[in-house]
Amino acid sequence: MTAHPSLEPGRTSVRFARNGAYADDTTPLADGDEVAMIPPVSGGAANRRVLELRAEPFDEAILADLTARLATPEDGAAVGFLGRTRVTPGTPAPGQEAEALRHAERAVESLEYEAHESMAVGVLGEIADEIAARFGVERVAIVHRTGEVPLGEVSIAVVAVSPHRDAAFEAARYAIDETKARAPIWKAERFSDGHVWIGQAARTGPEERS
Repeated sequence: MTAHPSLEPGRTSVRFARNGAYADDTTPLADGDEVAMIPPVSGGAANRRVLELRAEPFDEAILADLTARLATPEDGAAVGFLGRTRVTPGTPAPGQEAEALRHAERAVESLEYEAHESMAVGVLGEIADEIAARFGVERVAIVHRTGEVPLGEVSIAVVAVSPHRDAAFEAARYAIDETKARAPIWKAERFSDGHVWIGQAARTGPEERS
């Protein structure tokens, strides 16, 4: 900024990216890294929501990326949740009990997710609306994988930001619970010689809560 003092007033609005991902301005660089300076985007203020299905893998760093996209200076809390694939089998979907029994005591090798994508994003939007109405949290992210997800990798990321921590915790918990119960996203556990669909009948609306 010393060489271009006229840019100084906008410095706090500039974000940095390293190799296609947002990065802090203290992030070390290596030879060959691509660095971008990101001025304010056309949306103006911080994004209110990030609701996505992604076929591409993502890892724990997504929580920092989503928080940077959502948070404003007024937000004193950011709560993040990651769901990861695990080796132990889940509860088989109705009608899959016999197939699950055939794979009893075997280790899951990977998970595969399928979705009705346009409907799923719509349901995520409904959940975000409910979070705003119930908890006053306007800025929330729900990002879910599709396709094959190897063991130990992230399958879903949730972030909620708000001025106060209680609302952020409640919003994040509501987001993951309702996504699992309502979004048309289906999970199959893959074994060496077959697969088992996991889950239960989708709930078509929000659960009544006291």
